[in-house]
Amino acid sequence: MLKEILGLVVVSAENAFIQVTVFVGAVLLLFGYVDYILSGRLVQTIGAAKKLQPVIGAILGLIPGCGGAIFVMPLFPRGVVSFGTVIATLLATMGDSAFVLMSVMPKQWIFVSVISFFVAVAVGYIVDLTPIGDRLLEKYKETQEKKAKARQRHKELDHSIFESETGIAHDHWTHIGHDEGDDIDLALHHGTKGHQDINTFAYKATHRGYMIYWVIISLGLILGIMDLLQIDLNELLIPNLGLIFGVTGTAASIVLMILGKKLIANDTHEESEMKLASLKETFVHNAQETAFVGTWVFAAYFAYELFVLSLGSGSYLAGEMAITSFLAQTGLMAVIIGALVGVIPGCGPQIIFVTLFTRGLVPFSALLANALSQDGDALFPLIAIDKRSAVWATIVNTIPALIVGILAYWIEMTYF
Repeated sequence: MLKEILGLVVVSAENAFIQVTVFVGAVLLLFGYVDYILSGRLVQTIGAAKKLQPVIGAILGLIPGCGGAIFVMPLFPRGVVSFGTVIATLLATMGDSAFVLMSVMPKQWIFVSVISFFVAVAVGYIVDLTPIGDRLLEKYKETQEKKAKARQRHKELDHSIFESETGIAHDHWTHIGHDEGDDIDLALHHGTKGHQDINTFAYKATHRGYMIYWVIISLGLILGIMDLLQIDLNELLIPNLGLIFGVTGTAASIVLMILGKKLIANDTHEESEMKLASLKETFVHNAQETAFVGTWVFAAYFAYELFVLSLGSGSYLAGEMAITSFLAQTGLMAVIIGALVGVIPGCGPQIIFVTLFTRGLVPFSALLANALSQDGDALFPLIAIDKRSAVWATIVNTIPALIVGILAYWIEMTYF
């Protein structure tokens, strides 16, 4: 039995890296570079477009990854954008799980994105017709008045991290969505957990060895394209080349994720700002983000393979037949589970759920419910700034996720 499990680990590592991680890395690097070139200009102009804010928020949410959505969150407590804009942004975002879906099933990703956009915009405008945003803003301001003394502590805090990583002096640090020394700055930067100490081995390894990881990804991408062309990678001139490279790439992803101290959440507001300020930081943190996604995809692949084998009592074919029978009877429950998984902040659980969809374990309606419900890492800045707004955003997002998911399930059952 142990030998079979080890076999599943190896196969899952190979498939996860060759079939998904290398493509995620390529797409993520492309979007990361585009974000760096744009430097958050779309976010900086959103305040002037009051009537179009939910639309712009939905567009930012649709950008794969969490960067665009993360930058919108601090704008609400400042009164720059409406609560409906926050809702539209969070409904539209799929976080890092979007990279998985667009790499494996691009047509489904486009379909989900189109539906998410229209649902996000519609719900965003509806929310803005209610007084919920104004009331949350009033509560937030009342709370901040009681914490006015916190700003006095700002001068005593350490501001060296940004300058050490980017080479940009603290006085020239341009914040996005907030100002230096305000309460949002205190919550997003000086309260950040899990950031690497620049004097540690982990920091030096991730900031000096990131190019090695990109070389592995680049070579793996070539193999990934060959795999798409139905070329047997393990029957080339080098025996078991796909297996060796897949296991090596997955192992490198796991090591890089551990060194980066990421588990559930991957991207922080602070790191997103660093990526826009420095091209090197874009490469460093995008390598860590690729490793994060790749590790979770491997975990999902292995969990799936182990589950199928266990369900079939050692027979993989029997396990797959049992899953097919289960889905035919409990598809609606999968929709509800998808929406509830989306409630969990962070990208890790969402990557697993989307990966299960690519493996045929959950129906499209469940994927859609999860895509609308989940917020990726974007909810963390709002949790840090105002937990009350974060809770209400989660509640509001879950309702249309369930409605649209159930409607999609009914359409699936009726017409397909």
